[in-house]
Amino acid sequence: MKLAGLLPAALADRALARTDELAAQQHVEPVDVTAPPALRPFVVAAIAAHRPVLAVTATGREADDLADALGCLLPANSVVVYPSWETLPHERLSPRSDTVGRRLAVLRRLAHPGADGPPRVVIAPVRAVLQPQLKGLGDLEPIELATGETHDLDAIVQRLVDVAYARVDLVTKRGEFAVRGGILDVFPPTEEHPLRVEFWGDEVEEIRYFRVADQRSIELAEYGVWAPPCRELLLTDDVQARAGKLLGEHPELAELLDPISRGEAVEGM
Repeated sequence: MKLAGLLPAALADRALARTDELAAQQHVEPVDVTAPPALRPFVVAAIAAHRPVLAVTATGREADDLADALGCLLPANSVVVYPSWETLPHERLSPRSDTVGRRLAVLRRLAHPGADGPPRVVIAPVRAVLQPQLKGLGDLEPIELATGETHDLDAIVQRLVDVAYARVDLVTKRGEFAVRGGILDVFPPTEEHPLRVEFWGDEVEEIRYFRVADQRSIELAEYGVWAPPCRELLLTDDVQARAGKLLGEHPELAELLDPISRGEAVEGM
């Protein structure tokens, strides 16, 4: 909120003040507001003072720019960006794990606000609004670990596999994890650096970030581990059963459906 004082000054404009008045009303007909692009953050911030806002932009770049501008007018944690898949329709590629993680983090906060409450503004490029979305994604539970808690390491490993993290010998990119004795390395798609979780028996003794380049630990992870799923379509028993049923109805899709029915992930599924 570095420039928060600009919003009251901007509301001195009659057109923007009228927009603010309409936003404060409980029932209002659709209103068209025409303004130069530089005024968009002020319009959104004025409306967000009275009701939640879904701001739809033409591109992902515009969404990020609007979020940066709103970060100067509103509290930082009140504005989130809901990114679109970077893949194209009918392209046999799956979205990156960091894209999926950011999307699921937004949906999780909307469905289960927690202490911070729901965001006041969700900014989404139009592709994110148009792309298909599975029901109940906001209810997918992230894996959460904090220092001092007790967890069974084997159970955590199985949960990571179930939510589409890849087990590797050395963590180098988002969506991967590795286990060495009582140490768990995991790179959640929403984090800038991977995290190293040290267990003493079943107790989480310490959680630190570490650098991918040299694998050395750096600062303590104050808020622990928050690891959302890395894939929106998880290979549950129900999904595998549906894939098996569809395989019988559409044998021409065997290349895609057969591995899914056996619980194997495939690009573009």
